[in-house]
Parts: sequence; C-alpha cells; structure tokens
Amino acid sequence: MTKLSDYFDYRVDSHNTRYMEVSIKGMLLLRIPAANKGTAFTLEERIALDLDGLLPPLVTGLEQQTERLYCSYRKLQDDISKYQFLRAIQERSVVLFFALLERHLEEMVPIVYTPTIGLAVQQFSTLYRTARGLTLSEQNIDRAESIMQNYPLNDVRMIVVTDASAILGIGDQGMGGLSICIGKLALYTVGGGLCPFQSLPINLDVGTNREKLLNDPHYLGIRQNRLEKETYFELVDKFVNAVKSTWPKAIIQWEDFTKDVAFDVLSRYRNEIPCFNDDIQGTGAMALAGLLAGCHKKGENLKDQTVIVVGAGAGGLGVAGMIRTGMLNAGLSEKETSLKIYVVDVNGLILDEDKIEGYKLPFVQPIDIYQSWSIKGKLPTLLEVVNNLKPNVLIGLSGAPGIFDEPIINAMLNNNQHPIIFPLSNPNSNCEATPEDIIKWSSGRAMVATGSPFADVNYQNKTYEIRQGNNAFIFPGVGLAAVLGECKQISDGMILESAYALADYIKENCNDGYIYPPIKDLKKISSYVAIRVLFKALEDGSATRFDLKNVDLPSYVEENLWRAEYLPCRYAGDFESQ
Repeated sequence: MTKLSDYFDYRVDSHNTRYMEVSIKGMLLLRIPAANKGTAFTLEERIALDLDGLLPPLVTGLEQQTERLYCSYRKLQDDISKYQFLRAIQERSVVLFFALLERHLEEMVPIVYTPTIGLAVQQFSTLYRTARGLTLSEQNIDRAESIMQNYPLNDVRMIVVTDASAILGIGDQGMGGLSICIGKLALYTVGGGLCPFQSLPINLDVGTNREKLLNDPHYLGIRQNRLEKETYFELVDKFVNAVKSTWPKAIIQWEDFTKDVAFDVLSRYRNEIPCFNDDIQGTGAMALAGLLAGCHKKGENLKDQTVIVVGAGAGGLGVAGMIRTGMLNAGLSEKETSLKIYVVDVNGLILDEDKIEGYKLPFVQPIDIYQSWSIKGKLPTLLEVVNNLKPNVLIGLSGAPGIFDEPIINAMLNNNQHPIIFPLSNPNSNCEATPEDIIKWSSGRAMVATGSPFADVNYQNKTYEIRQGNNAFIFPGVGLAAVLGECKQISDGMILESAYALADYIKENCNDGYIYPPIKDLKKISSYVAIRVLFKALEDGSATRFDLKNVDLPSYVEENLWRAEYLPCRYAGDFESQ
C-alpha cells in the first residue's frame, strides 16, 4: 500500500535545518497537495526535482502567493463560489490553503465553516470534485479495517465523523455530511495547530430519509432509508473497532448526530475510545463560558442566574447539562439547581411524564409547575414561561426562526437591567431572533451573542459588534490537548475545564464589554484552552503521556503546533539526514 509518508517527510539535517524530503519528482510532485509549493519552489529546487520549465519562471514566496489568491477570492460574487475556490486551493497545496485562511481568518471562517458550510452540505453532490476523507456504509463496513489501513495517512490522531442526521439546523443530509467534517478539521488546523496530515473526515452513510435526496438523480450517497436501532449500531460498532485497531491513538469527535442517537453514541463509546460530541459537550462548554463571562461583566454569580434553554436537541440539552454542572460546582445542590435551569421543547416545558426520553430526565419539571400560573391555553406559551419564571438568561438552540419576538425580549427586560440573550441556532436563517431586533427592542440593554456571524448593528449612534458563541472556541483546544496528551478518554473534567479556560481568557483579554472574543483570536484562544485542558487531563489521569507532568506545558504546546510554512525541499538521498 502507498502512504503519504512514502512521498514526503519532515526531517532535520546535521546543521539543525528543518526540510522536507521527497521521493518523487516532476509533475507528480506538483500533484501531491501535502508537498506542493507551486511557484514557491526555488530555482535550485526546480532543477533538482525535475520541475524546471513546468512552472512560471518567477519564484514567489508564500506571502506573494496568498496575496495573489486573495485578489482572486475578493472578485467572487457569492459565498458558495468562495467556498469552492478555497476547497480547490486545499486540494492543490495544503500549506497555501492554511496560510491564506490564517491571514484572513475572520473573513474566511464563515466560508469554510458556518454558515456557508450548510449550503455546501446541501449541494454536496453537485459540488463534488475531489476525493477527501472516507465514507463508510453497509456496502463496505465489513472492510473498514482494510480501508483504513490503505488510507494514505498512517498516523491519524483526530477523526471528525458524522452520520449527517442532524446537520446544523438543516437536518438529514445523507452523504453531504462529509463537508461539515472537512470544515471542522480546517478549524482544528488553522485554529488549534493540529497537523492536517494527522486528521481525517469520515461520513457514515447510513442512508437518508430525505425524499429530495433519494429522488435526486445526481445524489452520490446510498439510496435507501436510514438504518435504525440494532442495524445502525452494528455499523457504528464496526467503525469504532476498525479505528481502534488501525489508529489506536486517534481521538473521535462525533458531529451532527440527531438527538435520538447522539447521547446513546457518546455513552456507548466514551469508555471504549477517546471521543467527545461537539454538539453536546462543545456547545455546552461554549455556552457556560459565555454565561460565566456575562455574569462577570455584570458583577453577578452563576448560581444566582435563572436560565431558560429553548430547544431540547443535542445542543440544547448539552448546554443545559453543562450549566447544571457549573452551578453544582459553584455550590448549589441538585434540588437548587433544578429550580435554576428550565428546558423548553416544541411541546413546552419538559415535564415529568411517562413517555419522556431518557436523555431529558435530568431536566424534567413537576407536572404541576404551572398550575398556579395565569395562562390562556392548556399549556403555557414561551412568553408565559418567561413571565412566570423570570429568567436572567435566555438561550436558543431550537432552530425556530423568530421565536424570540419583541414581547419575549420585553419580558426579559422586565426582570433584568441587562438580560443575557443567546440566539445560537444556525445557520442564520434559523436564528431565534436577529441581533439587530434584540438590540432595538431592548434599547441596547441586552447582552447578545449569536451562533453564526452577523453584521454589526448600528443603533442610536452606537455600533454594536455581534460576537459569536462559536464552538470553534472550544473543540480545537480540547482536541489538540487530547492528541498531545495521548488521552485514553475525554473526561467530563476536561470538557468543564475548557469552559472555565475560555471564560478566563475572556475575563483577561476582553475588556470591550462583549461576552465572547472575536474570531481573529482563535489561535490564541485554542492554545490557551489546550494548555488548561492538557493540565486537567494529566491531573485526572485521562492523559497517558505521564512524562508531560514535569514539562512546561505552554512551551510544549507551542512547540508542537503545526504551522503553514514552506520548508526547503530535497530529494531523498541527495543530502545527508539525521
């Protein structure tokens, strides 16, 4: 089998100079994205590597290359064209792609990630150009181990995998889910410094129940309804076993699984293989960090907040669960905490009923909770819930656009001078309220963060920058820490520590009145989170790299960050190596 390492490798010579050693020459070298430098190959390299005459004569460095590509990027008229442009660069030169992304992070993250990634997922089959990652289905799952062994990467450390059952707020997307995994891993590298040659996107194509896809002649996925129950978990079991056998040090991030299976998948495998669910745990940590930061800015305590979470999917219950853990950690009892956090789904408050799903049980409220309320119908509306519970915090993960209307915002203002309101559903079209409306209705009093990027809001001669409550502030740091520590599990303590780390970063670095930091700080945030989480992993025994206990962790993390830079390129055997 041919591995990427058969073509190139990073080495250090006798003069302590880092370089890239390649075993191929000519046009083939230009076709390997991991090794291709394009016009940055020097004249000496071009001659030595049989590239002479294959490239334009002018030698241009990485800065000139990124400037030239950015000029072309700016000319594109729509987001999906920009997405395709960036993906094409990624398939030509990995270093160039990440260098461009790094230099224009705030502008390009919404293109390679949410919200544009939602469009890319929906249009996956028509946009498909180049193979990337793996797709496993009933057709090949029994060959999963050999498929992984034949994959060009031989040291995979981070896998983002989805079954595409609950992509963002657009639901079941079948084969298209591979795009969300590619986007997440781009942030792992540009934000977290994870080596892209140790990461792998995987789609578990278990079918789709979306008739539009099943009837689309261009759809590239399995044309059958989704696997369920035992058959579904048999496939996932085989996937996990193949990963354990092939890449025993790999971390798995479960991505965009529907609430019906997300909690079961996490609990089933979390003690078998180091893994976490970003929708449940990453979203929860991000929201808790924002709530802690908001409390700090208001001079209040977490345990004094009353929180309503609207949305009982993986994200909503993940947020409620993490806030619950934070409150317990702050000194509240189980009973006291149950009176502080309320979850609302499509049927209203989650109540203690016979048919309640198991994953909702920690947040059930007594049937008679609203018996003393004055309500118009049989069940209280969201407005009536807010009026009667008088929350300080309102968090939306419902995917229901406009559900936070003006009467809801006014009700929040009745109880708080500066209510914390997070409409976190994405993409933007699914947001519970636009930040512009919330700021206008609250006369600028509400503390607002969204799940997707929105333009700045101008209100009464003041500009409000709309900051994101983005999982990207959490998962790159958690994943990097787990990789560097070679963790045997991703403990609850590690996830909680990521929330506290982000909250502390905000307190120390964001004195501008905003709850979350800007996306441009992603690299600094990810390193900060990674250091804290790695320390916790060593402390609680999740990490197996016990030798790191006596190491300066900030320096260790810094030294192990992958960087988008070109190295001198030498042909194997031409130079002495050590």
